[in-house]
Amino acid sequence: MPLVGIDWSQSGVAHLFSEIKENGYQILFLSARAISQAHHTRQFLLNLNQDGKVLPDGPVVISPDGLFPSLYREVIRRAPHEFKIACLEDIRALFPPDYNPFYAGFGNRDTDEISYLKVGIAKGKIFIINPKGEISVNRRCLDTKSYTSLHALVHGMFPPTESSEQEDFNSWNFWKLPSFE
Repeated sequence: MPLVGIDWSQSGVAHLFSEIKENGYQILFLSARAISQAHHTRQFLLNLNQDGKVLPDGPVVISPDGLFPSLYREVIRRAPHEFKIACLEDIRALFPPDYNPFYAGFGNRDTDEISYLKVGIAKGKIFIINPKGEISVNRRCLDTKSYTSLHALVHGMFPPTESSEQEDFNSWNFWKLPSFE
């Protein structure tokens, strides 16, 4: 959030998320920030405009905790994933047990990856972006290293939901390097 004059947005995120939404996916914005920061967080997301593209609509889920408990959890304990995991598990519990409503996750910390793995998002669908704007998947940097450059791959990674192509055999999954873990 630009609370201290810093723009935390990453170049190309509005265009990428808009294309993902156009392919039929819903976007959920999740933050461990305090409830007292909810207005600023929503305004930041609503007002982000990159080359005429804005972020798609989607629910903004924020910690119900106050400022100091949230700061303590995130800054001192370095455990924002505790809130995020609990929140995502509550959302997942709204669906049948054999259905995972979460397809992919984007974040900027290792704890985001922990959160997404815990709710069953595949390692290859978790995108972590560092402060330089470089994206890694499965803790390895991609050849495609930014939100802007992911646009070329969006239809392979996020095929249209009405598509009949089996995900296991689309070009993104067929040609990607195997995980060595």
